Amino acid sequence: MPRAVYVLALGIFAMVTSEFVVAGLMPQMADGLNATVPQIGYLITAFAVAMAAGGPFLTVALMKLPPRTALMALFGIFLAGNVLAATATGYGVMMAARIVTGVASQAFFGIGISLCARLTRPEVRGRAIAVAMNGLMLGTLLGLPLSTLVGERYGWRAAFWAISALALVAAAVTLAGVPRLEAAEGDGGFREQAAVFRNPALWRVLSTSTLVIGATFAAFSYLNPILTEVTGFPAGTVPVLLIAYGAATVVGNTVVGRLADRYAVPVLTAGLLLNAAFLAGFALLAGLPAPAVVCVLGIGLVGVTMNPAMVTRVQRTGNAGPLVNTVHSSFITLGIILSSSLGGLAIDAWGLRAPLWLGVALALLGLVTLAPELTGGRSGKPAEPSPRASRPVPAASGCEG
Repeated sequence: MPRAVYVLALGIFAMVTSEFVVAGLMPQMADGLNATVPQIGYLITAFAVAMAAGGPFLTVALMKLPPRTALMALFGIFLAGNVLAATATGYGVMMAARIVTGVASQAFFGIGISLCARLTRPEVRGRAIAVAMNGLMLGTLLGLPLSTLVGERYGWRAAFWAISALALVAAAVTLAGVPRLEAAEGDGGFREQAAVFRNPALWRVLSTSTLVIGATFAAFSYLNPILTEVTGFPAGTVPVLLIAYGAATVVGNTVVGRLADRYAVPVLTAGLLLNAAFLAGFALLAGLPAPAVVCVLGIGLVGVTMNPAMVTRVQRTGNAGPLVNTVHSSFITLGIILSSSLGGLAIDAWGLRAPLWLGVALALLGLVTLAPELTGGRSGKPAEPSPRASRPVPAASGCEG
C-alpha cells in the first residue's frame, strides 16, 4: 500500500474532526456566540449543505492542478475556515466559517479518493480506499471526543485552534508524503469528466450510497436521545457507547475494504440487509439495554463502513476522476441531510423510535437500487477508465511502502 494513502487518511481525519466538533460543543458555543442551541444546530446543517452543494464546484476549479497542489490549496482554504471559526465574533461569522470549511472538506474527499485510485493497482483499490476512509472512522472514534474534551477544558475556541494545528500537521505530512504528479491527462477537462453523468446507471449507483448512509444516520443522528430517554442509559454512559460504535466502524471498514474489490455488490447487499435487521431490532428492543447495545454496535459494523464498496461501485460505473468522487461524496452527504431532517419530523409525529423505522425503509429502498446487478443486469458494468486516472504510480516513484 503506498504510504501516500495513509497520509490522505490523516487529512480526512482532520476534515471529519472539524465537521463533528460543533456537535460536541453546542451549549458552550451557544453561550459564546449569544445564540440558541437550535441555531448552533443549523451550523451543522450549513456545513453539510456546503459540502453537498459547494464541493463539486471547488473540485472543478482545482481540476487542472496537479493533485498535490490541489490538496495543498484545499488545506489552505480549510485552515482559513477554522481560524475564522476560532476567532468568530458573532454567529454570522461562524456560519461563514462553517460554509468555507464544508466546501473545502468535500473537495478534499473527492480529490483524495481519486488520488488513491491513481496511486494503487485496480485490484487493491478497495483496500486503499478503506485505509483512507479510516480517517473518517477515526474521526468518529477519536476526533469527536478529543475535540469535545479540548473544548470543555479550554473553551470552544481552543477546539478550533487545535483542529487548525492538526490541519497544519496534515498539510506538512501531505507535502512530504504525497508524490509530485501531474494532472491526469484523462481528467483534464470539465466536459470530459461531466460526460460520464449521462449514464443513467451512475445516478442509480449514486442513489444507493445516499440510501445506505441515510439509513445509518437516521439512527446515528438521534442515538443520544434514544439511548437516554428510551433505553434509559445515564447521559454519562452515551459517550462510552459512541466510542464503542466508532470502534465498530473501524473494524467494519477494514473488513469491507478487503472484500470491496471483488464483491462490491454482494457486500452492499449483505450490509443493507443486516443494517435493516439491526435498525428494526433497535426499534423493537430499544427499551432493553443489552439488545439495544448489540443493535447499535451492529449498525456501526454495517453502516458507514460500506464506503469502500460504494466508492468501488461508483468508480466502476463512472470513473475514478475527482469530479465523480466529489459528486459521490455529495450524494453521501445528501443522505445525512435527508435522514436527519426526516428523522426529526418523524420524531415529532411518532416518537423517538420513528427514525429507526425510517432507517429500515431507506435500507430496503437501497436494496431496490441494487436490483439490476442482483438480477444479472449489465447496467452497472464498469466504464473504461481514463488513460492516466487509473494508472498506478510505479514503485520507482518512492511512494511504495
